[in-house]
Amino acid sequence: MALVTSKEMFAKAYDGGYAIGAFNVNNMEIVQGITEACQEEHAPVILQVSKGARAYANHTYLVKLVEAAVATCPDIPIVLHLDHGPDFETCKSCIDGGFTSVMIDASSKPFAENIEITRKVVEYAHDHGVVVEAELGTLAGIEDDVKVKAEDSSYTRPEDVQEFVERTGCTSLAIGVGTSHGVYTSDPHIEQSVVKAIRDAVDVPLVLHGTSGVPDEQVAEAVKNGICKVNYATELRQAYTKGFMAYMAENPACFDPKKPAKEGMREITELVKIRMTNLNSVGKAE
Repeated sequence: MALVTSKEMFAKAYDGGYAIGAFNVNNMEIVQGITEACQEEHAPVILQVSKGARAYANHTYLVKLVEAAVATCPDIPIVLHLDHGPDFETCKSCIDGGFTSVMIDASSKPFAENIEITRKVVEYAHDHGVVVEAELGTLAGIEDDVKVKAEDSSYTRPEDVQEFVERTGCTSLAIGVGTSHGVYTSDPHIEQSVVKAIRDAVDVPLVLHGTSGVPDEQVAEAVKNGICKVNYATELRQAYTKGFMAYMAENPACFDPKKPAKEGMREITELVKIRMTNLNSVGKAE
């Protein structure tokens, strides 16, 4: 199976009452840890790459790692997605470079400018068979180059959603409903009434960002209320580091990186399996 877009994946998820897990990758071990869970649970998956990950690991390395995952897991639908593309040029580079999905995040711009930038990306992407996630509303927190102060965050306004989707033609929409990027410093809360109102306003698949650290029951409720894609990044890094550092603490003389890395991979695999179970996507690979 080749890399796929998320279009059919999302349609099946809505029909089946589940959501797709989208997991950020930075290196080989994280890709392997995630896809091992996919294989075991027979679950579809979106592998996401941020601008920061591309700067760290190089675009070509990351694409080839994900292509290797596809070859190793031929029965698992895998999407390669750009997370939080900051501009048209970055999105274009990923579209031209083998990604099957891109996100253009112009949510910090005024409404009309967000539409204009998003529409430009959509037109180019759709001409190349690639789907586009946009964002309306702004999440607080820090994730790679995405940095938003709490006072600058905002819920997505349900009354703006239909116009935005119609004028941009985006394939999916990330919404602001109370979650934050990075590590939470207070109890996370998803405003379920906003999720419901937006889902009532449009049929486009809805995306939840900033989900690391959010209680599983809140995420499961959001899926029931209309979320179709759920992003995880921070807790994957935490899990990998936990496994790696625990091994090194017990084996301080170790100089073989394969050994602690294997423990980091194992932590990621177990975490992803838990998340996929909560999203009800286990056994949904087709």
